[in-house]
Amino acid sequence: MNLLEEAYEPLQHINKIKVDDGYGGTKTDWQPGATFQGAVNLEESAAVKIAQALGVKEVYVVTVTKETQLDFHDVIMRVSDGKIFRITNDSDDKKTPASAALNMRQYEAEAWELPA
Repeated sequence: MNLLEEAYEPLQHINKIKVDDGYGGTKTDWQPGATFQGAVNLEESAAVKIAQALGVKEVYVVTVTKETQLDFHDVIMRVSDGKIFRITNDSDDKKTPASAALNMRQYEAEAWELPA
C-alpha cells in the first residue's frame, strides 16, 4: 500500500432515479449506489481563494484510481460523515498517463445538497 492509498476512504455513488409519484407522473429520488475508494480534500490554492472571494463555492479535489471513472455532475457521498459532493469536471481532465507508476485520477467537486 502506498501513501496515496492510505489516504483513501469509502465513497459512495448517489444515483438519481425517476420513480412513480402515485399520481400518474414521476418524481426524482436519490438512492445509494456502488461504494469505491477515494479521498476528498478542500482545494486551497491561491486561484481558488480568489474565486471564493468573488462568490464561487468551495472547491474540493476528489482523488481516485485511474480505473474509477466519474462523470460530470455525478453525485457522490463521503461515507464517514455523509457529506455530499457533485463532480464539476470531465473524467479525462486530470489523470496520470498510462506509463506512470502513480495510479491516480482527480476530479473537481463542489459541496452539494440533494434536491428535495
